[in-house]
Amino acid sequence: MRRFVVCLMAMMGVLTLSAQSSVYDFTVKDDAGKDVSLAEYKGKVLLIVNTATRCGFTPQYKELEALYEKYSKDGFEILDFPCNQFGEQAPGTIQEIHQFCTANFNINFPQFDKIEVNGANEHPLYTFLKAQKGFGGFDTNDQRGKFMDDMLRKRDADYDKKSDIKWNFTKFLVSRDGRVLKRYEPTDKLSDIEADMQMEVNPVLSNMMARRSIRKYLDKPVEHEKLEVIVKCGINAPSGMNRQPWIIRVVEDQKLIADVTEVYKQENPEQVARDKDFKNMFRNAPNLICVCTPANGGGELDAGLLGENMMLAAQSMGLGTCCLGGPVRFLLANEKCKFFLDRLDIPANYKLNYILAIGYPDEQPDAKPRDASKVKYIK
Repeated sequence: MRRFVVCLMAMMGVLTLSAQSSVYDFTVKDDAGKDVSLAEYKGKVLLIVNTATRCGFTPQYKELEALYEKYSKDGFEILDFPCNQFGEQAPGTIQEIHQFCTANFNINFPQFDKIEVNGANEHPLYTFLKAQKGFGGFDTNDQRGKFMDDMLRKRDADYDKKSDIKWNFTKFLVSRDGRVLKRYEPTDKLSDIEADMQMEVNPVLSNMMARRSIRKYLDKPVEHEKLEVIVKCGINAPSGMNRQPWIIRVVEDQKLIADVTEVYKQENPEQVARDKDFKNMFRNAPNLICVCTPANGGGELDAGLLGENMMLAAQSMGLGTCCLGGPVRFLLANEKCKFFLDRLDIPANYKLNYILAIGYPDEQPDAKPRDASKVKYIK
């Protein structure tokens, strides 16, 4: 019976956590014991950190305050949660802790009531944070990272396989829309955190970093006015000698998309059958932006710049895009698709280069890893 109750409680915890999709779903207590909904921080970039006043990392308060002073005007907040679970290095009441921090580090960012971040009494906020971003390891090439790894591994040889908080001053970076972006261990450099923060605080940079290729769309056409804005952003992209060698065709005709998809289904029945969510051959997007370049070559670079502008504009408007090449090859190779190309009214001296699927996203894919080792700075 006891085992059943424990399993039931665990299941309830998982269900509760799954219903909470962002930090805004949680309520915490401030340093006066009053309930504060984190929804109050919607639209701000957050750095959530568990702190201690008698830790070797306590001087990080000074660096954190410097970050806060530098970026708070841009919508950046640090949410400080003192925790006494690591070496009992955060003794005293929250009032005593706050007095210590203001007297020694002159902090101005909000401090909340003391909490636990691991174990049976951990705050639900931290259950969520750890589920979103697990432990990524210490940098053992760094002296402090090696020290932490050695210390924790002596206590538990498999400590690194668990997502729990390892020590004071672990940090979580949260986007303006409540997504947990990254976790930092106490040995990570504040300069690295600042670099990531800048990507979020700066709206242009955050838009670039948030863009993903979307392959699932809601069954909702994009408003014509929005498509006009997106295309206007595209044609204002750089163009060599201002030649503007591209032409653009925006498909809003749902029947045209459906009709050419029927051709695709006839030619690829097995592939369509494998995709239970298949609606059309353009990743189910309700609208298309078709980009054409000169048939005799050239214009590809300008067309690429045009497309990137349009994808970033779409991202900023809550829309998703995916640059498609496969459907282009199918359209050009299949005579039955001539009616589609005829409707695009492409001049004889132009060819279809790529298609942007565009619509309202029905997914939020994670970023794929990027290989920074391919970058070399010549100084």
